[in-house]
Amino acid sequence: MSAPPMPTTARGIATRRRILDAAAAEFARVGIAGARMDRIIAAAEANKAQLYAYFGSKEGLFEAVLADRVDASADSVPFDADDLPGWAVRLYDQNLRHPELVRLIAWTRLERRPTGRWFEGAQHESKLAAVAAAQAAGRLRAGDPVDLLVLVIGMASAWSPSSSVYTATAEEPEDDHDRRRALLGEAVARVVAL
Repeated sequence: MSAPPMPTTARGIATRRRILDAAAAEFARVGIAGARMDRIIAAAEANKAQLYAYFGSKEGLFEAVLADRVDASADSVPFDADDLPGWAVRLYDQNLRHPELVRLIAWTRLERRPTGRWFEGAQHESKLAAVAAAQAAGRLRAGDPVDLLVLVIGMASAWSPSSSVYTATAEEPEDDHDRRRALLGEAVARVVAL
């Protein structure tokens, strides 16, 4: 089955974006099973025909939302295998600014892919290749690049909405965030050091 066509007019592109944004909020709040297409349509000021024309199904919409949010996060949090502590701190900040991505990933784990690696695709493979290259050059500790990257992401997400202990918010005092950033950067630097 082929992917639904992308809109070609400015109005269609704007409608598609509104649907993605409304769906991201809905899926992040209640998950895939709890999401209601009628609420998404109302929030997006769209109609059912547009939603299904652009995304095909609820599953297709969720996949598009997840890909959109992952791509936006990757674009706004530049990856540098030689600065994993800095990347982890930038991920921490991204989780504060956009907690919906972490929630979407948590729902993916709960409702769709309970095990295995969820991050796939060229941008993620390039991160793993960069980690492997830094390891081969003696700049990072040895080990499976997937395991190292998962550990760094987990550390950066320690205060995110997926935390079972404490979820930080952007409204907290900046001193609290500065303290966590310093701890995170130091901890990641120790973990990835030779």
